[in-house]
Parts: sequence; structure tokens; C-alpha cells
Amino acid sequence: MTAPEDSSSRSSGQPPTGPADPRDGIATRTIRVENLTRVEGEGGLDIRLRDGQLDVVELRIFEPPRFFEAMLRGRPLEEAPDITARICGICPVAYQMSSVHAMEAALGITPGESIRLLRRLLYCGEWIESHALHVHLLHAPDFLGYDGSLEMARDFPDLVTRGLQIRKVGNRLLEILGGRAVHPINVAVGGFFQSPRRQPLTELIPELERALQLAIDATRWVAGFDFPDVDSAYDTVCLFHPDDYPLCEGRIETSDGVSITSDDFEALFVERQVPHSTAMQAIRSDTGETYLLGPLARINRCREQLLPTARRLADEIGWVTPCNNPFRMIIARSLEIVHAIEESLQIIRRYQPPKTPRVRFQPRAGSGSAATEAPRGLLYHRYTVNDAGEIEHANIIPPTSQNQSQIERDLRALLPAMLTESDTVVAERCEKLIRCYDPCISCSTHFLKVNLERG
Repeated sequence: MTAPEDSSSRSSGQPPTGPADPRDGIATRTIRVENLTRVEGEGGLDIRLRDGQLDVVELRIFEPPRFFEAMLRGRPLEEAPDITARICGICPVAYQMSSVHAMEAALGITPGESIRLLRRLLYCGEWIESHALHVHLLHAPDFLGYDGSLEMARDFPDLVTRGLQIRKVGNRLLEILGGRAVHPINVAVGGFFQSPRRQPLTELIPELERALQLAIDATRWVAGFDFPDVDSAYDTVCLFHPDDYPLCEGRIETSDGVSITSDDFEALFVERQVPHSTAMQAIRSDTGETYLLGPLARINRCREQLLPTARRLADEIGWVTPCNNPFRMIIARSLEIVHAIEESLQIIRRYQPPKTPRVRFQPRAGSGSAATEAPRGLLYHRYTVNDAGEIEHANIIPPTSQNQSQIERDLRALLPAMLTESDTVVAERCEKLIRCYDPCISCSTHFLKVNLERG
């Protein structure tokens, strides 16, 4: 699975089409965006108006299910990191980290501090490359008035080059620690198959230092964009750890004060099937409401856990916490790039290869769960294994499927103010809002046609 191409197909309003609606006899108008550009995957959005009022907003995910959970059943538990990594080519490390943490919980093993730091370093590499791609190539064109990064590059080649330079450093970290940048092969239950040597990491320090300055400049740049005035009362959810910015460890906390371990995730957050999507959606069981995952949720809850450079930069650009404007997610992602590079430098400068790259274990029957913070938000895994070390059950809940209901809610809040606009304007603004989430649709199982019916 790869990132989408940068070519863009813009929304195009269409004249009234088709027969009268049999329910009310009123002719309908339909607008179609055949494919939402600059996101990963394919899908659709249906908007229906009745008597000038908003009736239906449905974010449709129509790609066939991919059955990764069924694919895992009967497989040796050691294969979970490699199989789940194939769920996504943009954030494979997130799937590997959630899988190994959940498997280790089932086995009752805890790798040491050196392995913990290496895992954080690997995760930082993924955050850097994923966030840099989204900020510079996929999202920035919306604020600068371009159809895509190729068009933007003709006028601002240095900006696109900067994004690619930052992303390259993240990819290089994945190569050194994971064996390759896409679907790393060095991640194992209990640690790593091989410990990275110190020299390749220390040789990367000058590149990371240059990337840190580029990321600081990029954050100042995006903070100056013209953002729509939007304020959504979000219920935010993310990991929280008193000493570290959330990546692999911590309790799951909500903005209204609920704090749980991953073992209670499925009691608090409930998946549900909706008729218009092949992907599940999620709500809180106690409130019945949607919730927000991702960089905005993390910055709002864990700003004080940012490392000093990122925290000072947040102060410098006037970041207000909490921020409830989805269009400002691009700033939150940029701050997280700064943090991830800063943490990478911190870990590498004190790195010493562990005496053994992984903890040995004996298979045993048990179950375990874990949640880690993918670039797009909280990613949950739960496994049951038998005495032979075979997987009997797997449950994987990606961040994009959890965010789908929240995206629909944001669209419902945004649409009433622009219902008198043309179909083209409505569709383009909806696309821009959805891109704020950087949805990884293939993970949730692809993305976007827009059908707008005006009754």
C-alpha cells in the first residue's frame, strides 16, 4: 500500500439529474467527487438536503474487507508483527508496535529499557516520515490554493523539497532499525531480531540536526496559514504517560477525566457497523458520543510532555491549549515532527546496543492487549494465544475507523453555514475538512466520492 498520487480531481457541480425523488416528488441535484485526492485510499461522502435543510451526512468506506484478523488465526504468534505491518504501507510500525506489546502482555514478558528506547526511536521515524508527507505534500496545498503538491512545487519548490528532506530522515531511521523503510522486518515479539549498530545511528545525527531546523521552520510556516474560524467541542482520547510524550506506553485517557488501561478499551469504546460503510465506526459506550484521536488530541492532553524545543516552539507560535479547530491539526502534526526529531537525537546520543536484542520466551496460553499512538491516533490490538503459541483470536481497531464518526460529526457542524454555496464549493470544503484528519482509509478498509442531493 502506497501513498496516493498527487494528481488532483476537483469537485465539479452538476445540473439536476435523474427523475424526481419518489419520496417527495422533488427533483434532486447530485454532485460527485470521483476520488478524494491527497489521502490514502478510496471512499465516498453522501450529503442529502431536504427542503433546504441538512438531512444525511454519510462518510462511505466501500472497499471490501481485508480480513487481516481472520488471516492471523492459527498462525504462530511470532508472525503477528510481520502480518499486521502489511495493513498499512504508511504506518506499518504502529501495527507492529501494538502487536508486539499485546503479545508480550499475553506472554507475561517485559523487554528492558534499551529495547523500549529503540522501539520509541523506530516509532519516531514513522511519525517523522508520515507527518512530513502529510504536512508538505498532502495538506499544505489546501491552504495555498493548489490542487496538489505537483502544482504547488512549480511555485514553491523549496517548500516541497523541505518536506521530502524531513521525510527522508524518518525513512532512514526505519531502514537502520527496521531493515527497510516500508514494512520493516526487524521487529520481533520480545524486541528485535538484530540490534542496530551504534555507528549508523550516530552518523545520522547531522542529518537529524538539519531536519530539526527544517521542522522548526515548517511549523512557523504552517502556523501562519489562514485558518477557518471553527470551534468543535471535542472529546479527545489518547495515551498519557507522566514522563513521556505518548507513543508506546501509558494509560488511555479522555478529556472528561476517564483513565483506563488497554484491557478496558473494548468496554469503553464500542465498534458498530453502519449500512453505508464496510469499515466499522466507534463511539463511547458510556456517553454514546463520538471522540477524536490523533495529533490534536495528543497535543491538547500532553503538551507538557513535549520535549523542550517543541514546547518552546508551541509557546512561540501562540498555540492555545485546548485547541478545538480541526483545520489546525496541521500545526499539531508539525509540532510532533519537531518532538520526534528531538527525541530521536536524544535517544541516539546516549544509545548503547543492548546485550541481547530480544527477550526469550516460552509460548503459553493467554490473552493480551495494547494501544499505541499511530500518526493518526490510538491503535488498539488484542490477541488470544494457545499453549502451542498459535493465535486463536485477534481484534484490531485502527484510528481512522474510530475517527470516522467524528469526521461525520464535524461535517454536520460545518455544512449548515455553506448550504447556499455551489455544489463545487461545498464538495471542496468537505474534502479539505476530511484531509485535516489525514485518514488512512485502507487501514480501516479506502476513500472519496461525494454525492450531494438537494431536495
